[in-house]
Amino acid sequence: MAEKVPKTAKKRDHMLFEELFCSTADGMWNLVCEEDWKTPLTSSLFFVGVLFGSFVSGQLSDRFGRKSILFATMAVQTGFSFLQIFSVNWEMFTVLFVIVGMGQISNYVVAFILGTEILGKSVRIIFSTLGVCTFFAVGYMLLPLFAYFIRDWRMLLLALTVPGLLCVPLWWFIPESPRWLISQRRFREAEEIIQKAAKMNSIAVPVVMFDPMKLQELKPLKQQKVFILDLFKTRNIATITTMSVLLWMLTSVGYFALSLNSPNLHGDAYLNCFLSALIEVPAYITAWLLLRTLPRRYIIAGVLFLGGGVLLLIQLVPTEYNFLSIGMVMLGKFGITSAFSMLYVFTAELYPTLVRNMAVGVTSMASRVGSIIAPYFVYLGAYNRVLPYMVMGSLTVLIGIITLFFPESFGMTLPETLEEMQKVKWFRFGKKTRDSMDNEENPKVLITSF
Repeated sequence: MAEKVPKTAKKRDHMLFEELFCSTADGMWNLVCEEDWKTPLTSSLFFVGVLFGSFVSGQLSDRFGRKSILFATMAVQTGFSFLQIFSVNWEMFTVLFVIVGMGQISNYVVAFILGTEILGKSVRIIFSTLGVCTFFAVGYMLLPLFAYFIRDWRMLLLALTVPGLLCVPLWWFIPESPRWLISQRRFREAEEIIQKAAKMNSIAVPVVMFDPMKLQELKPLKQQKVFILDLFKTRNIATITTMSVLLWMLTSVGYFALSLNSPNLHGDAYLNCFLSALIEVPAYITAWLLLRTLPRRYIIAGVLFLGGGVLLLIQLVPTEYNFLSIGMVMLGKFGITSAFSMLYVFTAELYPTLVRNMAVGVTSMASRVGSIIAPYFVYLGAYNRVLPYMVMGSLTVLIGIITLFFPESFGMTLPETLEEMQKVKWFRFGKKTRDSMDNEENPKVLITSF
């Protein structure tokens, strides 16, 4: 007899494994009654793994390279997901679950940074929104379909793990980041990659690609060691990092809580899961269109205000109007999802090459803190139906306001060093100097005063 059908998926790749756990807990290991506390604990432990992976992935790829860490963490995710199929008890499943979480977020963050550094400005935005995020949503939509037809959790996990093997041939097609190679003074390797790219795009390669004089100027770069504390090196950088951490964490709370709450909505759980995934596609398309032409901080704040405002209005909807409530929840998720997809682009543009991956890893780590506590926002619904939406809506509006105080990265050249990052006057501490005026390359960039 087939085991119990898994419940609705939660969040993208995370939700693939959430689904499997629900099936395992309810069916094989009888995690009910006095043992039901293990279900939310396993979810939290998975996100603890994601949190740790976010922390180490940035430092590892900054030190050992984007490409090698990308494929190493993909191997971790695929390998340990496969081992989960042979779990004999809840403890074994949960330990493997934590390791899978570490690998999953690590390869996601590194893949995003690698794409950001090897792609041009216009293609970079398509990659980070329509590329990465849309395919993420497609995988999310496929999960309810897979779970509906594959009733055995082990077979479902196998079906979700096997596609990871298709990534192996990509090793021979995906290059290392030239920006990272240059930061490590590996100029010959960087030149080979650039020449190959130029040839593929039918672009004439300059006779002198790296000027010897400029290489001399880059000499100190090799000796420069970077650590997490460099993200707080000056008052300006520390302010940006602190606000980034809050932005990622609170946006994550709203996103994950809405995703985790989909089984509690009125109607069919599988359909609600599908709708929760489907709404992300127009959210990513909207984010892509906005990122192409408008300042980052205003569009991120705008969609956060939309999502948070709609969630706050749910308390005014009568209980019997279930479909209206579902529609408002989906609209709220639309706004928050749009903002979430923009955060990677925004953060990557703010920080220089030496610490860019570390910065995205740290802020992504902050979002995992939000994902760990998000399930408990859902449980507030046991006390009051609209309480989760009131709390999530309030936090979302709050972080939208904070976003307005960020520096603007739209139209700016990606910084290469910490020194270049410090020269960008995001805030005015006292009187503006002549040098700071000269450093403003784009007249559209707005400088916020305190």
